[in-house]
Amino acid sequence: MKKNALLVSCLSAILSLLALGCTTTIPRKDQTGKIFPSVSGTALDDKTWQLPEDLKGQNTLLLIGYKQESQFDIDRWLIGIDQVGVNAPTFEIPTIRGWVPRLIADEIDAGMRDGIPKELWKIVITVYKDADKIVDFTGNENPSNARVIVLNEGGEVLAMHDQGFSVAALNKISRFFPVFEGKSHQNCNK
Repeated sequence: MKKNALLVSCLSAILSLLALGCTTTIPRKDQTGKIFPSVSGTALDDKTWQLPEDLKGQNTLLLIGYKQESQFDIDRWLIGIDQVGVNAPTFEIPTIRGWVPRLIADEIDAGMRDGIPKELWKIVITVYKDADKIVDFTGNENPSNARVIVLNEGGEVLAMHDQGFSVAALNKISRFFPVFEGKSHQNCNK
């Protein structure tokens, strides 16, 4: 009986320490002009991606989320991007740190699939194993805010925003992409 209590206490202490490690706050970093780190992720349609390598050839927009609450900010960005007519390859990158999430990645991904229309699964690329690389690159201060990153064809960060959605930020980001005919980023100034 005492052995079981000791084992439970030790496991609780270890899990508590691991949880603290997962919530370490890293100050925000504007990485404009730097190359995005090479990370591996899997889309909800089960395609494996190597980022930024698999994105070469055109400017790309990444919407990185560190917490489930980031989805609210990401959704506002997606609506804004659509409203101004930005014509850009856009990917949501849920970035989930820690070995425990990696152990239950299938359950986490299944939960995301339940809440995301199937036609969007190919643009939601979850990063587990290399999550620390992204967090170290951008910082995770204010983790409910999405990290909005414009990458050029070589993986260089052309622009970055992590202060929550705003019209001014949308205008800044949208200038890096062509717009659908009849729309321009100036439409957001009204």
